[in-house]
Amino acid sequence: MSACLCLAFLLFSVVVADATYIPRRSHHLLSSRQNRKTSKSNTELPSHFETRYFPQNLDHFSFQPESYQVFHQKYLINSRFWRKDGPIFVYTGNEGDIEWFASNTGFMLDIAPKFKALLVFIEHRFYGESKPHKLANTLGFLNSQQALADYAILIRSLKQNLTSEASPVIVFGGSYGGMLAAWFRLKYPHIAIGALASSAPILNFDNIVPSSSFYDTVSQDFKEVSVNCFEVIKRSWGEMEVFSTIKDGLQELSKMFRTCKTLHSVDSASGWLETAFIETAMVNYPTPANFMAPLPAYPVGQMCKIMDELPLEASNLERAFAAASLYYNYSGSVTCFDMENHTDSHGLNGWGWQACTEMVMPMSCSNQTMFRPFESDDEKANQEYCLREYGVKPRPNWITTEFGGQRIEMVLKRFGSNIIFSNGLQDPWSGGGVLKNISSSIIALVTRKGAHHTDLRAATKDDPEWLKQQRRQEVAIIEKWISEYYNDLEQEEQAK
Repeated sequence: MSACLCLAFLLFSVVVADATYIPRRSHHLLSSRQNRKTSKSNTELPSHFETRYFPQNLDHFSFQPESYQVFHQKYLINSRFWRKDGPIFVYTGNEGDIEWFASNTGFMLDIAPKFKALLVFIEHRFYGESKPHKLANTLGFLNSQQALADYAILIRSLKQNLTSEASPVIVFGGSYGGMLAAWFRLKYPHIAIGALASSAPILNFDNIVPSSSFYDTVSQDFKEVSVNCFEVIKRSWGEMEVFSTIKDGLQELSKMFRTCKTLHSVDSASGWLETAFIETAMVNYPTPANFMAPLPAYPVGQMCKIMDELPLEASNLERAFAAASLYYNYSGSVTCFDMENHTDSHGLNGWGWQACTEMVMPMSCSNQTMFRPFESDDEKANQEYCLREYGVKPRPNWITTEFGGQRIEMVLKRFGSNIIFSNGLQDPWSGGGVLKNISSSIIALVTRKGAHHTDLRAATKDDPEWLKQQRRQEVAIIEKWISEYYNDLEQEEQAK
């Protein structure tokens, strides 16, 4: 999303360890904040935002008595720049606390004065504070269709309460939130006149795109900076495996990796490295950022520089560890790394549930990448894991059945309108994004150096020209949508 987003989505591959199937987590959503504790500065309520709660029915699609159970959905609202009947910009929340997404979507706040827009950030059901009381018995109502209906009902109610029914609504989202924004425009065109879907991998389902695209892109990001950097990381996995075969190997590896406690297996250290390289590629922003973690501008290049500056006698694994430490310890304040005590910041395994039901994204990794190769998902193993953990079976074809995706150019050319799909080709999720214009109003804005929803971040004085130009294009398109809407509205009033 997605993480990031963190965009941050539970995808699977088969990993054999003590004859047990272990799910392999992808690094998201899509916002991908998994196993990372968000700093306080990232979750504080942005200035001029007010926190509100809206009563939502648990189930919008049936009329059984239990469907009327209510939970309170959190949303943030900023009316500082708004004028009555002006546009309403809505962020379709991802898999996490809504403050986190509001804090990292400064683009909406930057353009609100120009459009005199009302800003609304809606938290996704079952995340943050927007949770039903009886969680264990209600997970079946956690899915994207219910979430989109939440947004539709809340927006309609808000417009009625503001007596501003004529206000045009545009939805924004990044990563999983970007997917929701695009789908919202398609499902509820009478509520939103347009959508900006940034880094939205809506084609990452049902084998529409190659399952290897995610890891291919991460590897290419490092290879473009330095072939040596790519090769060092590729060779480091084999050096790590050696520690699992020698006496006191785990103790030695723990010492090298400065772990707080002795490792029980090399898998934790491998996952720690992999997460650092993947998420750094996702947030390879042109300016310093504090999205996944505090990082400098173009952190992939900084990682490779760290590797190259170590003494010649340093091993590949030592170089890989030193580079990964930039991701986990840019401030230099961490004295040891706790690699075996991760927490899932998505909370209550909400994303785990979604990945075991509808968000089934095939993933594989070839031996041409800098990572350990693995084949595409083992469907039987996935089912066994999901049955064991949640009592459900994945539905790998459901998203494309519900929202489409196959032959998307042909379908949306005749059916859809007013969607911006923005992608940066350095973002691992871009392989599942819409990268070509579909029609005159379904536009793909693609930047070669862009990372995970770079365009949605707040503008800074150090932004490169390509990013400024991308945002200018987005503003111009949104301005056109709004102008056309008001012209149509005026003609309708005159015809009465």
